[in-house]
Amino acid sequence: MENFKYKRILLKISGEALGSTDDLYSNEKIDKICQQIKTLINSKVQVALVVGGGNIWRGAKEGQKVGLDRTNADYMGMLATVMNALVLESKFRALGLNVIVQSALEVNKVAEPYYYKKAISRLEKGYVVILAGGTGYPYFTTDTTAALRAAEIKADVILMAKNGVDGVYDQDPQVNKNAVRFSSLDYQDITSKNLKVMDLTASTMSMEADLEIVVFDINTPDNIIKAAQGTAISTTISSKKNINSKE
Repeated sequence: MENFKYKRILLKISGEALGSTDDLYSNEKIDKICQQIKTLINSKVQVALVVGGGNIWRGAKEGQKVGLDRTNADYMGMLATVMNALVLESKFRALGLNVIVQSALEVNKVAEPYYYKKAISRLEKGYVVILAGGTGYPYFTTDTTAALRAAEIKADVILMAKNGVDGVYDQDPQVNKNAVRFSSLDYQDITSKNLKVMDLTASTMSMEADLEIVVFDINTPDNIIKAAQGTAISTTISSKKNINSKE
């Protein structure tokens, strides 16, 4: 594979992408994700990975059911991302890749502390760098984590993988079959059109850092590779000046 559009990517995937309706983890799904990342690494594309924890724990939503306060619920969600990171780490090692898990939470027995300079150094050496533990603080989503880490490591793009949705639509495509997919958007559109792409903090941070985001469907075969090449059916979000420069 060649002709990749980006040299350093931040791939954001949900915890749900690792499992199925019946199982917490699906070896088939995990293998497909990791095999695609192996292709990127072998093609000298640098890959940092932020994974959610929703397959294990959905933070505040689950916490309310058992009377947990938001802070503890969010910390549990961060721990769930560490668990998912360890699953991915094992698969990458089995595929013969160099990989390191860095966590914003202190879990030194299983992951090294997150430090952006070391993350960049590992990326330059061809490691898959898995960034776990969220931001290390409650009240922030893994979307915000992805935006923050992408800015810190100077990623060329955030590849935001969705489950079963191939971009950003004017309406929910799973509810309205006539919903229209946007091919490109600027950050002002996210607010003005009230589009549910990411939380407001993540959107604002991405805009201020002038990050490009590509929203695509992870379930389409080889779509991580296609997104890195710029050929996936997707929606690209960037600043208005960058959109205009492409027209």
